[in-house]
Amino acid sequence: MRGALLHAVGDDKLDIRDDLTPVPVGPGDVRVKIRATGVCHSDLSAISGVLPMPLPVVPGHEGAGVVVEAGDQVTTLQPGDHVIISWTPACGACPDCLAGQPFLCSAHMTNSFVTPRFHYDGGTPAFAMAGCGTWSEEIVVPWQGAIKVDPEVPFEAAALIGCGVTTGVGAVLNTARVRPGSTVAVVGCGGIGLSVIQGARLSGATTILAIDPLESKHAPALKVGATHAVTPGGLADALGTLTGGRGFDHGFEAVGKSAAIMTAWKATRRGGDVIVVGAGAVDDTVPLSAFSLLFEGKNILSSVYGGADVRRDFPLLAGLYKAGRLDLESMISARLRLSELNDAVAALRGGEALRQIVVFD
Repeated sequence: MRGALLHAVGDDKLDIRDDLTPVPVGPGDVRVKIRATGVCHSDLSAISGVLPMPLPVVPGHEGAGVVVEAGDQVTTLQPGDHVIISWTPACGACPDCLAGQPFLCSAHMTNSFVTPRFHYDGGTPAFAMAGCGTWSEEIVVPWQGAIKVDPEVPFEAAALIGCGVTTGVGAVLNTARVRPGSTVAVVGCGGIGLSVIQGARLSGATTILAIDPLESKHAPALKVGATHAVTPGGLADALGTLTGGRGFDHGFEAVGKSAAIMTAWKATRRGGDVIVVGAGAVDDTVPLSAFSLLFEGKNILSSVYGGADVRRDFPLLAGLYKAGRLDLESMISARLRLSELNDAVAALRGGEALRQIVVFD
């Protein structure tokens, strides 16, 4: 089958090949034919080495498709089911799962670093990003990593729910728990930032400020729910105009950079919440003083996968999409074929792209 392979961190080009083979389906696995997959900034982070992955690896973790085979012990899925791929399958038995935090479950994620999920070139093993590898025509994942979804939801929208939308909307609904009447600032207006903005709109925030250095991203942010948009250089004026200099109740960082976290910190009022949503590098340190951490009274919250229970939240978000409450179409800046993935990665590096979707035949 066709797929994209990364041989070494920092490679300029992915190896687009047609001899990938997924591992056999185990008793608790399902084989999924991918119909659509997103090109997420986390994929770029894996390619550049910011997010460590075993090599060689098939990138991609944001996808949706159809079950074509189920293992003998799988009782909740069957061939023909439409599913969204979850890159953090919840085992249901570890302390994190039992504590109601399935988004922190590492059981299957840890296994993805030691167990190849593909073979190529006559038997050479290859790993799958986060155990998924959705930049290929078919994947084999634990049944917990394939969440059944209403077949009326288009595969492109379902794929977005698999990562960006759940991460962004979930950060608002599950992590920050934004209340009606709140004020919100969002740093970064890519796919995740636009999802945060939509979550803030759904939560009834009255003022939603989108902050991005690229003015081309301001119009999409305003379209999906932001009330105002500025570059980082305009933040000081926006703080005065929109909050009387007090700051916003919630500041979301959706970039994965310490500078963006500090922008969110500056945008947030004393006693407010700073929510870190972007996936950053191990060596990127946030320069906060002990004095500020205590006396400004701000809460720093990490939002891993939007604090989601995907078994609950994937269907919930799909329902919001069907009801016209989530605008996912406006988040898609391009639809591509698998052969165009290198162009998609280049566009992502350039910063202009929102969410590019690879559509499979």
